[in-house]
Amino acid sequence: MRHTTQITNTAVSLRAFALFFAMVMTIMIAPAVSMASGTSSAVRPQVLEAYGKLPLSFEANQGQTDNLVKFLSRGPGYTLFLTPTELMLSLRQAAVKPANQQVNYQQTVLRLQLIGTNPPQPLTGIDELPGKANYFIGNDPKNWRTNIPTYAKVQQYDVYPGVDVVYYGNQRQVEFDFIVAPEADPKAIRLSVEGADRLEVDAQGDLVMHSGGGQIRVAKPLVYQVVDGVRREVSGSYVLTDGHKVGFQIAAYDATKPLIIDPTLLYSTYLGGNSDDVGYGIGVDAAGNAYVAGYTSSTNFPTTAGAFQTASAGGYDAFVTKLNPTGSALVYSTYLGGSGDDVGYGIALDAAGNAYVTGTSRSTNFPTTAGAFQTAYGGGLSDDFVTKLNPTGSALVYSTYLGGSGEDGGPDRIAVDAAGNAYVTGITASGNFPTTAGAFQTAFAGGPYDAFVTKVDPTGSGLVYSTYLGGNSYDQGNSIAVDAAGNAYVTGVTAGSNFPTTPGAFQTAFGGGCCDAFVTKLNPTGTGLVYSTYLGGSGEDIGFGITVDTAGNAYVTGLTTGSNFPTTPGAFQTAYGGGGFDAFVTRVNPTGTGLVYSTYLGGSGTDIGNSIALDAGGNAYVTGTTDSVNFPTVNPVQAVNGGGTDAFVTQVNPTASALVYSTYLGGSGNDQGIGIVLDSLPSPNAYVTGTTGSTNFPVTAGAFQTTFGGGSEDAFVAKIAQVTIPSTSVGKVTSGGTITVTGGIANFGFVVQSQSSTGPIAGDLQYVNHATGAKVHSVAFTSFAIVGNTATFGGTCTINGSACTFTVNVTDNGEPGTNDTFTISVNGGSPEGGTLRSGNIQIHQ
Repeated sequence: MRHTTQITNTAVSLRAFALFFAMVMTIMIAPAVSMASGTSSAVRPQVLEAYGKLPLSFEANQGQTDNLVKFLSRGPGYTLFLTPTELMLSLRQAAVKPANQQVNYQQTVLRLQLIGTNPPQPLTGIDELPGKANYFIGNDPKNWRTNIPTYAKVQQYDVYPGVDVVYYGNQRQVEFDFIVAPEADPKAIRLSVEGADRLEVDAQGDLVMHSGGGQIRVAKPLVYQVVDGVRREVSGSYVLTDGHKVGFQIAAYDATKPLIIDPTLLYSTYLGGNSDDVGYGIGVDAAGNAYVAGYTSSTNFPTTAGAFQTASAGGYDAFVTKLNPTGSALVYSTYLGGSGDDVGYGIALDAAGNAYVTGTSRSTNFPTTAGAFQTAYGGGLSDDFVTKLNPTGSALVYSTYLGGSGEDGGPDRIAVDAAGNAYVTGITASGNFPTTAGAFQTAFAGGPYDAFVTKVDPTGSGLVYSTYLGGNSYDQGNSIAVDAAGNAYVTGVTAGSNFPTTPGAFQTAFGGGCCDAFVTKLNPTGTGLVYSTYLGGSGEDIGFGITVDTAGNAYVTGLTTGSNFPTTPGAFQTAYGGGGFDAFVTRVNPTGTGLVYSTYLGGSGTDIGNSIALDAGGNAYVTGTTDSVNFPTVNPVQAVNGGGTDAFVTQVNPTASALVYSTYLGGSGNDQGIGIVLDSLPSPNAYVTGTTGSTNFPVTAGAFQTTFGGGSEDAFVAKIAQVTIPSTSVGKVTSGGTITVTGGIANFGFVVQSQSSTGPIAGDLQYVNHATGAKVHSVAFTSFAIVGNTATFGGTCTINGSACTFTVNVTDNGEPGTNDTFTISVNGGSPEGGTLRSGNIQIHQ
């Protein structure tokens, strides 16, 4: 028998439903294998260590084992079988007899059965993985099993009244969570253990199962609730009710409150190698793929075969990485650099999936393309670069230096319009920085640096316009955005009292201190200012991030030390929080004459807003860094500072009168959120990148890289969803079957339920249209209504790996189900389906 499994990184577990109460149990599997002499003891532990970090995958049983088994998982020395009533663990342990080095194997089978359950409920695979399992048994193809789907998790709903169970883990650790709904009784959960000679609860509270083959340890149950966004542990322990039965003893807890985890960390991953790695800029395409630009000094930064540059060229190199929508794998990843130091600061995308990257290079051999605007290094300490990478990351569409004979660079940022023009801002000390005739400011104004704004044509062969932007002091462009008309909006910092402003602008005079932020709107030809204003008080003020809405309002974030930074009445935080800095979030009206709103955002420590994004409803999303222990949090993923500086992610409502959510994101080291972007879903996901020095940064199971790569810092990429819990029906709908669709048939299966009118909505939906090849898998449920014999529910999903939304309507017309109906609409399209060909819809209320 030949058995092949394509092992890939798994899709991330999406737990986007409210959890009331959870008990996490962990089975630790460490098969002991004594090695014969001559075996490499130096290599083998490293291999096992790496393998032990691989995520567990569950194969659907399609005839490769007993029919009672619904899912199975194979690991080093064990096979795990799941049936509707039990978990069975088959262990194969090896020992070497010292006399003749003969290896003997001992088989141990342990069965953990759920006692006193509801009638057996179906097991459902959650988060289908890209890997498939294949079995080739003998030479008769009838016995072969191919393309067997694999899953990151398996869930079973309603095993006890109000209690679900989820199985997941990695190759050395099997975990299962009991999820207990409001008013449900956790004491109903009982396990029977067969195959163990003896059970005990040790001094650490672990359940130890002794057998002839050794010990299997089940970690002490982790019991917790989430109340008002705060995870609160509840004391819990195992109780041996007789020799081979196990129950739980739970301390007092609040059994009345349904809890909402809002937002949800859909995925979070490290991104780095054995040295320093930082993510600066981030973009997202229509399918939900995240693109990250930054820099790395790691010689083993993760790259992909066929990428443009798979090896470091020396010093620091820029990198460009494209992550799939679940954060579980790289679509492509490439170095970008020459023999000197190269840093990628900004990234933007066009509709075709080309990535436009800007940054700073000190390499005289930075990769450029023939016919590009500037193919030779300009001189001085550094030049800017602008590079367009093709959709597969395998080649440069164009790549050009941008600089003069002095120092050019800094934290450059980039934006792209619908025609493929790239807009870049940064700093320059070059008196001969390339400008264009008729541009707003063609001469260097003085001081150590001026900001610049440059528009590069779609081919990278020329400049549409290029202008200095500054006075006779220090001026730096930190962020840029562009509207549909081609106006460029720039924010940054100026230390000068003669920075160019426009009459009637909100603030035409320097506020004081070391420096002020500025907000400038440049016309589509780059020949003049639509408006330009200072933004600051008497302290230090810097603008780091800017975005713009369809009406031309500019949204800015940055830092301030001033107690008199301009705020607006009714804003969320009108007083300085204290400490070194506060972040700020400011909305400037389309004419630049006034502030629609302006608020501080910070606690008693140091708080900095680095990047800002905007959804269609006018909510602003900000990421940055904080070391405040009292940074304002609302519905957080992480309610407390993890140590040192943490990243933060905050959603500000359209009037800035309140926060929709605000969360820390970090571990015990120093962490910074540097870039943020939103996808195009109706309730958008926020994608964040930055840097972390924490070996315990919050990552998610199945993410591409769940362990710190090394050096002093790694980049990170996180995807956060705001889960809105609407008023819902109380009930449950289950189904599976086939329907007729245009050109063929489709099959579906789902479970959806809610036990409270305020949510949460839990469940899973899978739908395959065999005529078109479309495969739909739910991510989160946002609506659920039952009226009579009809149920309607919807939410977010993936379709062949791309982000989507769905709505399902079903009717339960009685048994045996031949008159039941199922229709589904994806992304608002025409409904598919109708009366079932086979199967059954069951509505329980």
